Amino acid sequence: MEEFLKEYLTILRFEKNLSDNTIKSYENDIRHLLTFCSSQQITDLNNIKANNISEYFEIERNKGKDSATSARYMSSLKGFFGFLEDNSYIENNPTDKLMSVKKSRKLPSVLSFEEIERILNVPNTDDLTGLRDKAILELFYSSGLRVSELINLKINDLLFIDEVVRVFGKGSKERIVPLGSSAIHWLNEYLKRSRPSLEKKSRSQNYVFLNKRGTKLSRMWIWKIVTQCSKEAGITKEIHPHTFRHSFATHLLEGGADLRAVQEMLGHADISTTQIYTHIDREYIKQVHRDHHPRG
Repeated sequence: MEEFLKEYLTILRFEKNLSDNTIKSYENDIRHLLTFCSSQQITDLNNIKANNISEYFEIERNKGKDSATSARYMSSLKGFFGFLEDNSYIENNPTDKLMSVKKSRKLPSVLSFEEIERILNVPNTDDLTGLRDKAILELFYSSGLRVSELINLKINDLLFIDEVVRVFGKGSKERIVPLGSSAIHWLNEYLKRSRPSLEKKSRSQNYVFLNKRGTKLSRMWIWKIVTQCSKEAGITKEIHPHTFRHSFATHLLEGGADLRAVQEMLGHADISTTQIYTHIDREYIKQVHRDHHPRG
């Protein structure tokens, strides 16, 4: 089993060009099923049947797994068993008769512009790390980057003359995202006043955002910056780094931006992923009606 899994993961990395995070998720999903099958004394992939996988999903649902997680599990398993079947490693594909899990589309949390402003005003820009945090938050809201994209930015990805940032997204796909004047200002301030003091020549590797050890920031550290600043701003709703991405897209569409332009900026391969933000826009409009119409 282990040999087949390693071969499949290699194909995902070098032929499908999936990101490390996606590959790790697929690996974890597949390993969970294989561990379950081992607990049922099933050690041969040919002996895994559709009812074994259905039983596994039922157990996971009882643990509280939501539809989005179940849909990803099913996608992971269908991909793996499809690979095994295509290479004649198994005689029958146990996932063929299983229905794909329909993923419910939960509207993401979005901040108002006033809430964004309150968060952006929290960092102390007289402090080295405060100035860095200010630049991070401004960049998040100006560009809608994913956390992984932000922490991996290099100095030469900041193209201030053209007022854009070059981003390498999922599957190492390159895209160009415009930057607002406020984000450019605070990034320049950080690069001039803060980063030189944080940089360690042997460690920094040209990354834009650095910690006090001179290495690039971790995903958890970005999470900490966002949640701490949100708390200090008095925001009570649940906030995480992706909330800035959601807010970026929603505010653009509320302002009349073209859906395909927003898709390009977010780096979505499928426009249906971007369309969820039009639902948020409609919810906002309905809330305005309820709040302000005399018979709402």
